[in-house]
Amino acid sequence: MNTTTDRMWNPISTAIILVGLKISAGLYFFDLTSLPVAILITLIALVIARSIHIAKQWEKAVILRMGKYKGLRGPGIFFIIPVVDKIHKYIDQRVRVTDFKAEQTLTKDTVPINVDAVVYWTVWDVEKAALEVQEYEKAIFYIALTGLRDMIGKHDLADILQERDKIAEDLQKLLDHNTNPWGITCQTVGIKDIIIPRTLADAMSKEAQAERERRARVILGTAETEIAHKFSEASEQYKENPVALHLRGMNMLFEGLKEKGSMVIVPSSALDSMNLGAIGGLVSLSQENAPDTPNRVFRDPNDTIKGKKS
Repeated sequence: MNTTTDRMWNPISTAIILVGLKISAGLYFFDLTSLPVAILITLIALVIARSIHIAKQWEKAVILRMGKYKGLRGPGIFFIIPVVDKIHKYIDQRVRVTDFKAEQTLTKDTVPINVDAVVYWTVWDVEKAALEVQEYEKAIFYIALTGLRDMIGKHDLADILQERDKIAEDLQKLLDHNTNPWGITCQTVGIKDIIIPRTLADAMSKEAQAERERRARVILGTAETEIAHKFSEASEQYKENPVALHLRGMNMLFEGLKEKGSMVIVPSSALDSMNLGAIGGLVSLSQENAPDTPNRVFRDPNDTIKGKKS
């Protein structure tokens, strides 16, 4: 809201005043007119200058005639009757923003928090805004602050942290309901920050960490259960198919021999049940992977088969 204190003069009014002063001074200086006439010319220029006003593109001027509402003027240049008419105020119709903060407000579960919020609003009916409320900017601030405190008191801390968008939407509807009779619309409410006590923040952090650890252990236990189930299914398959079991054993032996410097110890009965040609192939493949360290397969006195790289 702009008052008319700094809007009394505009470039056109200033130019008219200067021209009137120069004309009156010139006529009087060259003795073309008397002093009263020169003063009268100056007063006429002053009256004309005071009747010309300019409103910006986004403004409306509220005109009062002898104290009564006359109408709206602007944007652009407009004229009034000096002394009779008065510009009460210029009202900005752009979207404006108001910051407000609720400090040390108790939630429903008695937790003191600080909440910073912002509301975007605009004047859609200049006449109502001028006639229905005295200082609508201050009124919007206090309504928003009171509404925010009420919203905090009706919700638990967890709800405020998790549903801040819904709380902001509810607050916007509340503000819009209260300001619409004034010709003002609250378009959006945003919650910028929620500050909770440090001790409570530390406790919530520990709780979240414990919850993540619990989930990790549950996932690990579920994986172990699935692995055991798969091993059980595999054992059934191997029990019905000895050849598959032998192939699996050969594959495990091959994987062990691929690593340099590895040693694999298997029972001699397992080697007897396997194809010796396949074992030789495994050893040859291992030698290709490590040509500088040949592999040896031999039978030890303890009746086991050792395969190692020397």
